[in-house]
Amino acid sequence: MHKPTMGRKVFLVANYAILILAALLCILPLINVLAISFSSKAAAAAGYVKMWPVDFTIASYKYVLSKPEFLTGFLISLKRVAIGYTISMLLTILTAYPLSKERTSFRTRHIYAWFFIVTMLFSGGLIPTYMTIKELHLLDKIWALVLPGAVPVFNVILLMNFFRNLPKEIEEAALIDGAGQWRILAKIFCPLSLPAIATVTLFTVVQHWNSWFDGLIYMNSPKNYPLQSYLQTIIITPELNAVSSNELVDMSEVSDRTFKAAQVFLAALPVLVVYPFLQKYFMKGLVMGSVKG
Repeated sequence: MHKPTMGRKVFLVANYAILILAALLCILPLINVLAISFSSKAAAAAGYVKMWPVDFTIASYKYVLSKPEFLTGFLISLKRVAIGYTISMLLTILTAYPLSKERTSFRTRHIYAWFFIVTMLFSGGLIPTYMTIKELHLLDKIWALVLPGAVPVFNVILLMNFFRNLPKEIEEAALIDGAGQWRILAKIFCPLSLPAIATVTLFTVVQHWNSWFDGLIYMNSPKNYPLQSYLQTIIITPELNAVSSNELVDMSEVSDRTFKAAQVFLAALPVLVVYPFLQKYFMKGLVMGSVKG
């Protein structure tokens, strides 16, 4: 063990300081939104709330959870994530696996690879995409939110490169034992690629959960909006300005600011819950030790 040099110590201190600063820049706005959502109407309007709730109350959350539009959008987003993740991961794995093979095994691999790369560089545009969705009679349906991005090319490239780095001896041993390509993919490549699959899973879930623009474009009825599209509409058009007299009592302790803060935090909560369970795979390689000798 060598004693760290002065330059090494300075580097470590600077590195930790930058990482801590970056973490604070990410978490402090979320803490502020959370504090506002738990604060009273008067404190939020006066700007007293910083990092801690003032006049603690859960009135905003009660009002948000009583809104049928919020609950409907939340359920639609959950449905979109479930369907979109299943289709996207299936197609991503089935696309990345053959593209990871050498040209000696898959002669036309480069043609398909360039086909996918071109789709990353060029797009047909919003109007042709909308016309395609319309002609397929997918407007106002959940499939309009799922199918256009069912094969994310960036995720395919990420998983393809991970498959390529797996030891070739494992596949050769499985072929000698009589395993077919489907069994090799399901029993060997997927289990060994859990770190990459976990990364792609997080990308896919976050992409579907945070998407709002396609909901506004492809959904003609607001009742079909996913959660993020619904939140976008209330941020642009304040909802608390047009309410019935029956709701005035319920919102006596709720302001437009606390109402929006509660909805934003509830919308971000599912991703915040899922992320820690996937984080461990980012730092851990399951291939290590799989080949002996």
